[in-house]
Amino acid sequence: MRFGIVVYDDVEPIDIGATYGVLSMARRIEPAIEMFLVAARAGTVRCASGLEVVAHHGFADCPVADAVIVTGGPGWKREAANPEMLAFLRGLTRTTGVVASVCTGAMILAAAGLLDGHHATTKREVTGTEIPPIAILREQHRAVRVVTAPVVDDGAIVTGGGVSLAIDLTLHLLERLGGPTLAAETARIIEYTAARRANVAAFQALTH
Repeated sequence: MRFGIVVYDDVEPIDIGATYGVLSMARRIEPAIEMFLVAARAGTVRCASGLEVVAHHGFADCPVADAVIVTGGPGWKREAANPEMLAFLRGLTRTTGVVASVCTGAMILAAAGLLDGHHATTKREVTGTEIPPIAILREQHRAVRVVTAPVVDDGAIVTGGGVSLAIDLTLHLLERLGGPTLAAETARIIEYTAARRANVAAFQALTH
């Protein structure tokens, strides 16, 4: 199983930790798992708050992957208007089994038109006078069937809710691609089993 994680300047570090980090732990159970970071160009990417990470690949040499996950963060608005990013994401549909997003990464997928006709979710909770991204998704992308959920699997498109729910999405992809035992064991060794169940229950209560 190979996973690509899309990053860009002003991506939120927790989105990288909750995707790449969970996959790193999953490799202790299934060493065949591979993962890489991809950005417009290989090299240094400056995250929100100054952390720097290194993208292994640029868009032009992005390897084929079973799943590609688009991360979120303050830079999403810029990337949602970035023709290079949008063209790259549209091209993934020809080669990638699953195109996924965590947090406001869904807003970039929506801008690329990849969520049209699909059920999808994104970040709900914000600070101050910010508008919740899930409200923006509903208002600006009427062709998207917006759902309040920790993870929404709509076949070739899988979206996750805000911030720490990137862990839930990554576990979901591990279950879908590698089976329930791999996902359950990964949740166990990252001590997330109870939190995963609690998130499902909390969102069920919220939507009923």
